[in-house]
Amino acid sequence: MAEEANMKLRAARTIKWNVIDRVSTQLLYAVTGIVLARVLSQEDFGLVGAVMVFQAFAPLFIDSGFSYALLQRKEPSHLDYSTAFWFNISVALLIYVVLFFGAPLIASWFQNDTRLIPLSRVMFLSFIINALSNVQTNRLMKQMDVKMIAVSNVLGLVVSAVVGIYLAIAGYGAWAIVWQTISLAVVKTGVLWVSCKWWPLLKFSWNSFCSIFRIGSAVMISSFCNILFQNIYSFFIGNRVNLVSLGYYTQADKWSKMGISSISQVLTSSFLPILSQFQDDKERFARAAAKMNRFTAYILFPAMGFLCVMAEPIFHILFGEKWDASIPLFQLLLLRGIFVVLSSLYNNYIIALGKARMMVYMELLRDGVALLALVVTLPVLAQSYPNDLTYGIKIMLIGQVIAYALTFIVMLMVISKLTYRSFVAYLRDCFPYFIETILIMIPMIGLTQYVENPIVQLILLAIIGLGLYFGVNFIMKSKIQVEAIDYFMYRFRKKTQ
Repeated sequence: MAEEANMKLRAARTIKWNVIDRVSTQLLYAVTGIVLARVLSQEDFGLVGAVMVFQAFAPLFIDSGFSYALLQRKEPSHLDYSTAFWFNISVALLIYVVLFFGAPLIASWFQNDTRLIPLSRVMFLSFIINALSNVQTNRLMKQMDVKMIAVSNVLGLVVSAVVGIYLAIAGYGAWAIVWQTISLAVVKTGVLWVSCKWWPLLKFSWNSFCSIFRIGSAVMISSFCNILFQNIYSFFIGNRVNLVSLGYYTQADKWSKMGISSISQVLTSSFLPILSQFQDDKERFARAAAKMNRFTAYILFPAMGFLCVMAEPIFHILFGEKWDASIPLFQLLLLRGIFVVLSSLYNNYIIALGKARMMVYMELLRDGVALLALVVTLPVLAQSYPNDLTYGIKIMLIGQVIAYALTFIVMLMVISKLTYRSFVAYLRDCFPYFIETILIMIPMIGLTQYVENPIVQLILLAIIGLGLYFGVNFIMKSKIQVEAIDYFMYRFRKKTQ
């Protein structure tokens, strides 16, 4: 019991710092994004969005799933970490060389816009810089000591915000975002090297590499498919429609990912090290999975649901009416994000149990259905109307939401067998919070019909949504809410003593 209590405290501390990290970095990211969205044009964001299609894949190959494999391993050695480090650097250099010479081909795909050639060649330098800190980040996560990760993110975002905003105001256009990305990578990597105090051995072990790669390769394949279908839409929008429409989609995608990736990353970073400790104990693993399911549902459903309702006043407050065409895309991406986060949580269970190959099968199934939906909706992708510039893109995203929902049901059936819990038990974990969110969204939507001022509307929506949600869970005596409040009260009392 003492060991379990200690693990719970370490988990709570890790979640706390992950939340601090995500909230602070997202706030800084948001402030920078707001300024850049007001200063830069839709076409500027379209140019960067085209480069980001490739930017998303390279870190995946550089890491090759090693981070997950090292987190899953109970006690990775210094040689394991050193092997991962040298592999990361080698692959980063190789990918940069390939993309440097492939930059003209990238430009040719996106309607022969040669501005993309120098933009991409500079932007891709971030691959090499970020590869230098992969192992440092992984070691801190393994030790459940994520404080310095949060510090590095915050300092990096502060410096990069100054760089990006200055260049945007000075008239550098899309280059402002490029140099913002480079400066962020430099500062984060520098802080982690100074604080982690870890240096690699001048050795590379093939035995260690093969051992890690057995787990890492499966994670990489799964992650590749996941990232492919998060970014393939930009690939086709930029090619079949135009860079302005891609700019609208890029904005919607960026702001939706702020919430989706934050929740997903907090859960991945916090839960996987704990689950790996219980991989040989079926009862404790099932108990931990149940609690993680409920905690995720408690956070996820109101976050995504309430953001959907508040999307219009948020965009109007931040950007005026400049990005109104992005609002429905933002809402659809949030709905799809619910299934993305839940799938990420369930992937943690699969990794912790050492069943990474099963994760690949699930990802291939989901992406196969998503690809079918994309093919079906592709003929209407370029359709637009004077009062609906993103009509075709919306149809495409509706198809993706349906595809993700259908494959989620299959994944839930598989994961319930792997984790010693029934399909119904998983639904029971999520169902109360899902129903509460839907019912609370009804009066929130009604309010939007009577209040026009976006600031007043947003304040009232937040008060009604959060007030009713906390109140209902208080009446229902939600154990997750009680435990969360107890933990924060305990930490508050400890600091005031």
